[in-house]
Amino acid sequence: MKLSEFDYYLPRNRIAQYPADERDSSRLLVLHRKRGAIEHRMFKDIIEYVQAGDVLVLNNTRVIPARLYGKKPSGGKIEVLLIKEYLTNKWQALVRGMYQGSITLKNGMSGFISRNNGIATITFHDDIKKSLREIGVMPLPPYIKRPAHKLDDQRYQTVYAEKDGALAAPTAGLHFTKEILDRIERKGVSVIRLTLHVGYGTFKPVVSHEIEQHRMDEEYYEIPENTAHIINHAQNKGKRVIATGTTVTRALEAAAMNGGDGKIKSGRGTSGLFIYPGYTFQVIDGLITNFHLPKSTPFMLTSAFAGLALLKKTYRDALHRNYRFFSYGDAMLIL
Repeated sequence: MKLSEFDYYLPRNRIAQYPADERDSSRLLVLHRKRGAIEHRMFKDIIEYVQAGDVLVLNNTRVIPARLYGKKPSGGKIEVLLIKEYLTNKWQALVRGMYQGSITLKNGMSGFISRNNGIATITFHDDIKKSLREIGVMPLPPYIKRPAHKLDDQRYQTVYAEKDGALAAPTAGLHFTKEILDRIERKGVSVIRLTLHVGYGTFKPVVSHEIEQHRMDEEYYEIPENTAHIINHAQNKGKRVIATGTTVTRALEAAAMNGGDGKIKSGRGTSGLFIYPGYTFQVIDGLITNFHLPKSTPFMLTSAFAGLALLKKTYRDALHRNYRFFSYGDAMLIL
């Protein structure tokens, strides 16, 4: 398929720069994909669309404050974004420019930046993980054109975030409150968790004109045994599995491939599964998601689930009705 097929017009003023006042006060567009019907609701109304026996799957990854600011020996300022830990205190990083050499961070901690074929590695002299919460800054996506605030420390995390490791939030889950999740469970829905640590590759642009040539970055995921059991049991009973976000979807579909026969296999692994139109879903029956960037892999995954033509029509309707887009934007429920 051509990359241009996944483009659409998006005015800059539709890209949400701040979260809604309350998590569940975001708007919710409900798309019934089989009949093409659209409803316009509020996120707190999502309770009306789940039923006893359903399984709602959440990603409990926690975003690490991976953006660091420091100084060079010359006194010049430098910004570092930690990407992936190779070894203890040795990280792949994004560093503006081509600087190599020593840096000193806010708390006096020091490190050394080296490069190999343009890829930056920073080696810290002390345990950086112990200092991240003190000196690190939340790595907001590049389309949020403002510095990170204290507000983002809470609002760019889900209320159920538990396991450190993500460089970006699983944003479909940002709309949930503990109260909504409790009410969903009281309705007879199984609310379960897995972990997929969202990497920087989530913002990696697709540059191949033929999307089939694109390669996803590998991301770590973990499927607990209880999660796998509940999903497999629900599928045997013909019950719905609803994924909260594209990250949950990729983890579940990767685990089903590993399990064989469409059954979820518990355990840990990495996956670079790329889902685009033509993919046959083995696990999910519903998807909660946000509105995604043009030409992005999350938009392609959502197109595979809803149908590209229907999804683009739905996005046009959302734009016409002033929905807010991307990480801090409004939500969709696709059933």
